[in-house]
Amino acid sequence: MPEFPCNKPVLVTCGLPYANGACHIGHLRTYIPADMFVRTLKMMGQETIFVCGSDAHGTPIVVNAEEQGITPAELVQKYHKVFQETFKKFGICFDHYGSTDDPENHERTRSIVEDLIRNGYVYPKDIKVAYCGHCQRGLPDRYVEGTCPYCGALARGDECDIGCQRHLEPGDILDPRCRICGGKAETRVKQHFFFKLSAFGPFLAEYLNNLHATPNVNYAKEWAKDLKDWCITRNLEWGVKFPGHEDLVVYVWVDAPIGYIAFTEEYMNSIGKDWKAIWKGDSRIIHFIGGDIIYHHCIFWPAMLKGADYTLPWGVVASGMIKINDKKFSKSRGYIVWVEDDYLAHGFHPDLLRYYILSYTSHTKDINFSWKEFQTKVNKELVGSLGNFVNRVLTFIESKGLNVGGEIDPAVREAIAGAVSVAKAEIENYEFKKICDSIITLADFGNTYFQAHEPWKLIKEDKSACESVLYNCAQIVKALAILSWPAMPAKAEETWGMLGYDKASLAKKSFDDALVPYDGGLKRPKPTILFSKLDDKKIAEMEKILEERVAAAEARAAGKKAAEAPKVSFEDFQKLDIRVGKVIASERIKGSKKLLKNLVDIGEGAPRQIVAGIAEQYTPEEMVGKTVIVVANLEPAKIMGVESNGMLLAADSNGATLLAPEKPSAPGTRVR
Repeated sequence: MPEFPCNKPVLVTCGLPYANGACHIGHLRTYIPADMFVRTLKMMGQETIFVCGSDAHGTPIVVNAEEQGITPAELVQKYHKVFQETFKKFGICFDHYGSTDDPENHERTRSIVEDLIRNGYVYPKDIKVAYCGHCQRGLPDRYVEGTCPYCGALARGDECDIGCQRHLEPGDILDPRCRICGGKAETRVKQHFFFKLSAFGPFLAEYLNNLHATPNVNYAKEWAKDLKDWCITRNLEWGVKFPGHEDLVVYVWVDAPIGYIAFTEEYMNSIGKDWKAIWKGDSRIIHFIGGDIIYHHCIFWPAMLKGADYTLPWGVVASGMIKINDKKFSKSRGYIVWVEDDYLAHGFHPDLLRYYILSYTSHTKDINFSWKEFQTKVNKELVGSLGNFVNRVLTFIESKGLNVGGEIDPAVREAIAGAVSVAKAEIENYEFKKICDSIITLADFGNTYFQAHEPWKLIKEDKSACESVLYNCAQIVKALAILSWPAMPAKAEETWGMLGYDKASLAKKSFDDALVPYDGGLKRPKPTILFSKLDDKKIAEMEKILEERVAAAEARAAGKKAAEAPKVSFEDFQKLDIRVGKVIASERIKGSKKLLKNLVDIGEGAPRQIVAGIAEQYTPEEMVGKTVIVVANLEPAKIMGVESNGMLLAADSNGATLLAPEKPSAPGTRVR
């Protein structure tokens, strides 16, 4: 049975953009598909609410505000406005867009924390936390950096972001240093509060088995088997105050998802309805998120809702990430495309990027953005197929002064019905690409239909037959406008207007209206070009901007490394046991997108087990038989519970590239 439309209210949310910087195309990877999903549900007659808001708290915002010499509130307001304006430009139409610093979110967060305390799921505990004597302040999360206790990599206070990607609790990090002054931090004992996440293992196992989720969410089932309690307080002034403790605020991953509830509350109050129908009633709550925050939405968040007696999410839709020129998306390395400065400021229409993101690949897979691929896709599919068909049909009708009319050709009806069927079926699978492909397929059908009937000849032989052919072509144009509205709302409305309809009326149409006969007697305006070709000169200009940004980032990184790298003596270097190795087996580590477990022959007889964060660059099949360079006398470490005895050396300027000897060398050969 189809899941939609259903007789329950549907709430769709998006992972909150962090109000700490401008919008880039990585943000749009989540919001555009969610907007298409909501528009499609509404066209199917489903009662749907769409909310989101700016994530306004956490240490990065405080740090950034201090660096800019402004208050956190001023910083948040600046970027909150940026995101609001950007979303409007791209046709991302939230019913309500709030901020986690709204009074409603402060109140709702305190209420839920009090519920968790009352239900026995929050408890106090004395822990050791970092403190900077020079700055005279506590060092929560990103105010501190040091060594990851699991893999030994450089890490920030809340996450091993460079190494094993593990979440770090306050006090976990080794050799802590203050990120503000660079000085060595001391440890102090402070009372903090913990959420008893470990009590929710059986509940989460059952919940995740019934969750309507994209396949990439299945990682969470492994995580649910090993749960540790979460510290949910921080020593900060900026944030939601922990009830009864003015010196503590709740951890950002507590109040941020609670924003979904507060934003619903704000919206429902504005229209005179009860928010509890969604968050305390029988509803379908669906979260659209990036793949990097699956843990928070599938483990921490449902446990928190369960503990406070709120309605649980019905679905979690996790997207793949965005790459730039086949390189990992990175602001620090220059592989980034800014929405305002790089895209809109250069005159590119928002719907072109909407289409690219929606149609490039399956929603759960990574999208690669390159200006050349963008140009090819736009020119071939939007200009060459969809735009070409719409313009040739409407221009022919207008230029010949035809009064189009007649019956819908059975072949045309079947083609339109097929596209409608795909839209209704595949939206439940979050297969936005398949829906976009069906739109282009219908446009291709239209082009073939137009070409096969040769109206430029037919008009001389049988004008009535010609008008019938053009009527059917106009019917296809009507269907294309309706079907493409969720994906490209502005261009769909432009097409709708060229058919003689009121542009605003398109939003009220259903998919079934694609087969309602077109009124050929409508007064149509003179057709305009729907899509214009992207020329090589403009694309070359955009490629140059990106290349210069990457080059500048590499120069900064090289200068920083040169300035920061300490000198070591030859004697110290001699202490390293570096050898040639050969990989004899390799496999992925469950629950990690980045780690591979490798068995490496380094000339000792028995192979070494070495964990490496290279799964995004190398498959296990590629690793087997590969010659590598190994640091053999590194202290053993456990990474995501897997013991690692050594380190594979790699260059990491643009993602890990394993080092290897220039000439064949036997396993165990020393590197000197």
